[in-house]
Parts: sequence; structure tokens; C-alpha cells
Amino acid sequence: MRMMAAPGRIVICLLRNDLRYHDNEVLLWAHRNAEYIVPLYCFDPRHYVGTHYYNFPKTGPHRLKFLLESIKDLRNTLKKIGSNLLLRRGHPENVIEDLIKQIGPVSAVALQEEATKEELDVEKSLKQVCTRHGVKYHTIWGSTLYHREDLPFRHISGLPDIYTQFRKAVEAQCKVRPTLQMPEKLKPLPGGLEESSVPTVEDFGQQDPLTDPRTAFPCSGGESQALQRLQHYFWDTNLVASYKDTRNGLIGMDYSTKFAPWLALGCISPRYIFEQIRKYEKEQTANQSTYWVIFELLWRDYFRFVALKYGRRIFFLRGLQDKEVPWKKDLKQFEAWKEGRTGVPFVDANMRELAMTGFMSNRGRQNVASFLTKDLGLDWRMGAEWFEYLLVDYDVCSNYGNWLYSAGIGNDPRENRKFNMIKQGLDYDGNGDYIRLWVPELQEIKGGDVHTPWALSNAALAHANVTLGDSYPFPIVMAPEWSRHVNQKPDSGAASSRRGRGPSHMPKQHKNRGIDFYFSRNKNV
Repeated sequence: MRMMAAPGRIVICLLRNDLRYHDNEVLLWAHRNAEYIVPLYCFDPRHYVGTHYYNFPKTGPHRLKFLLESIKDLRNTLKKIGSNLLLRRGHPENVIEDLIKQIGPVSAVALQEEATKEELDVEKSLKQVCTRHGVKYHTIWGSTLYHREDLPFRHISGLPDIYTQFRKAVEAQCKVRPTLQMPEKLKPLPGGLEESSVPTVEDFGQQDPLTDPRTAFPCSGGESQALQRLQHYFWDTNLVASYKDTRNGLIGMDYSTKFAPWLALGCISPRYIFEQIRKYEKEQTANQSTYWVIFELLWRDYFRFVALKYGRRIFFLRGLQDKEVPWKKDLKQFEAWKEGRTGVPFVDANMRELAMTGFMSNRGRQNVASFLTKDLGLDWRMGAEWFEYLLVDYDVCSNYGNWLYSAGIGNDPRENRKFNMIKQGLDYDGNGDYIRLWVPELQEIKGGDVHTPWALSNAALAHANVTLGDSYPFPIVMAPEWSRHVNQKPDSGAASSRRGRGPSHMPKQHKNRGIDFYFSRNKNV
């Protein structure tokens, strides 16, 4: 049915990973160039099918719940300023073509550009729809801290293949654009459009995930929650001033910023975080920790620009280096990894946390990725697609960039980086509190000995009610370098005290080491 044409110019704003009102250039451009604005979100069925290689569900329950909360929050925000958010199911290019036919004289379609193939294919189809109907097609770049056009490289092909070179060039030669001042009232929608209700997780054939009380991310989606989190982490608690010291933690909400899930959906602008850091540095304190938040935002930028430079190669088995590696596809080993049944407690605890909550610490991600690719030698894409399914903060560029890195076929100046699971576990969970939290069958093993149950005597295992091969598995693989960190005398008091450091009492040499994953020359980290 064709509506009666509304007088004046109409702009349709397709919102994808920019689910916020603050610093939203798509909405601001529409506000300045139209009398009526149609903010639109499409539930694209292609996001809810199987992953490309291994057919895991593309969008798991934790991220879906977070997405629906974010959409609900944005709709509430837009309603307060005289607008609304239209929801539709279908391919965006088809939905928008139908809207153009229904509304009448649409003057433009505006959206934020993305960086990877599936999203770019949508943009290409959408551009063709606009051309067919004589509608202006307007895109903006808004997902990164530094604007693509402000990079100090003539063309994206000149992007350095080493992060440090990128970071130094950008910090020396670029400025972050200021956040945009948004209007207090947004131009209204044309009449006669049905808003459609926010669907439930069950509408997508999934179960609403229960919140696990152990989660390190007990938060809801949406711009309002994101801004509250920043207020809490920066201004209410000053936690940001010790971020560099605590960011390798494993337990609880406040060891890191936890901005990633909101950044992934665009609920918070990286430029807003940057401005708040600069304000905090001016009014409170400037130190390595405040800088490190920007450092991490730059990593996020870098992986997005790497995706622009290399295109589909970020998804290829041979990676950015076109490197032949004899990856295995042992499904039995993969099942053990994804279910947290490898028999290596530090790996299992992290994988169970991911499955139960959709979240895992940065330290955990580096370790389980190293274990899959270096200890098991499995196809790195199995891990990347499993993360795509489960992570609440899944971001295509960061996820695939990090997995390529772990696999040694991405942007890594030093190849063959391999994490030592036992050393890492003892370094960052010295007392074993994290293991006992997520692997309850080992909770009666005291102290750091919980990292290596296979090294305990039969009497010690019996005392802890652990039967290897029954209540907890034997390790599916044993790396020779682990033996240097296994306590050969588990009942020794000296060993217990050496390992008795919990995650909140991180030894000094691990607090200020930078990101050893990226910068250490030591192959045994």
C-alpha cells in the first residue's frame, strides 16, 4: 500500500552498529537535510544463520539479548526527543526499497559504512536500490576513534603491517575529531509508519540466557548503560587511574573498562571515551593507565583499518601472510576445547565462562586462542567462529584480527608466539581462585596446585575428591615447557606460598609489562 506522500524531504537512516544518539553523524546529517527522518533497524536474517566454515549459529543468545536491549534503549531515547526507531525483519536493501515505495518521495538513505564483506555487500545492494529509485545514497565513516580520511597514509594500502608503526604515526600526525553536538529534538517521522515491537530472544528460536552470578559482565545493552558505565569507571570510582595495573584480572566487573560490548554495537562512541579521558586527565590525573585506554581504542581502530586494507583475506585459512600451515580439524579435540573439558584448568575455566556468560577476559582470550592454535594445532577459524557465536562483544574486525594474530598469520612482527598455559595461569591466577570459580569439580584443591591436578599424588587427589579421567579429564595434550612450572611437591609450603597470589594481588613484574602478547620477545610467555 502506498502512503500519501508527506510534504518535505524524507531521509531514511539505516542504523546497524551505531545504536546511539550521542555523536551519531548519520542522524545529525539527516536532521540537517530533511524535514522527516525515519530511523530504521533491520533484523537481517543473514545474521541468524550458520557461520561460514563450521556452521555454528552466527548470533548466540548472549549477544542477541544484548542487541535487543540496545535497540529497546535507543527506541526509548529517540521517543524522548520526538522521534522513534522503526524495526523490520528482512534484508535491509529489500526493506528500504519497500519503504521508498510506501512512503513516496524519499530524498536520501543515510548509513554508517562498515569494513567487511557481508556488510559491504549490503551497502552495494542498497546503493543499487537508491540508484533505481533516484534517491541519494549518503554514507559516513564513524566507527573508529581516528577518521579514515585523517590517517597519515595516502591510501589504505599504505597502512603499516605492524601496530606500533601505525600507533606512532597516528599519535604524531593525527587529531581525533571532536564529538558532534546533537539536537535536543530530532526531526519527526512521517505519519502512518508502524513502529513494530521489539522482538524477544525466543522469537529468534533461542532461549533467553540466565545471568550467571559469577559473570564479569552483568550489564545490559544500550547507550544509557554504556554512559553509566563510563561515569562509574571514570568519575565515581577513579578505577580508570589504575586500569593498566588491573586490566589482566579475571574475576569481577571492575578489573577492566568493559566498554567492548557497547563499542561493538556503537552504543558508545570511541570519540566520546577519548574526550572523557582527556577531561579526566585534565581534572583528575594523567598516567599510564589513562593512556592505556586510548592505546586499546587504537588497537580496535587498527584491526578495522587492517580489514579495509586486506578485505576478505582476514577470513582466509592462510591469513594475511598467505602462509601454509598444516592446521588440523580434529572435532573431538575441538569439542573438548569449546566445552571446557581439555583437562587444562586455566583453559577450561575460561571456556566455561565464555559459554555461560558470553564474556571472557582479554588475558583468557589470548591463552585459549594460543592453546587451540599452538598446542592443539587446530584450524584457527574454528576458534574465531566459536567466538563469533558466543561473545557478547563480538566485533568482526577485532575478533578475526586477534585470531589471525594468535595463529601467527596476521599482523605479528614476531612469529611462533606461544603461551605457556601453566605459567600464565600461575602468573595471573596464582592462588587458583578463578579456576575454582568456574571448574567447581576442582574446588577442593587448594592454592595454585589447582592449575596442574595431574601432578598431584593419588592421595592428594583423593583428599580433594578428584578422580582424573572421571570427575575431571586428563589433559588432552601436554606441552613440554609446562613441566618447568609444575610443582613437583604439591604439599610443599614454599610452593604454596609462591602460588598463593590471587588476581587482585598481581605480582609487580606482571603489572607493568605492557601487552606481552604483542611486545614480548620471549617466546615462552
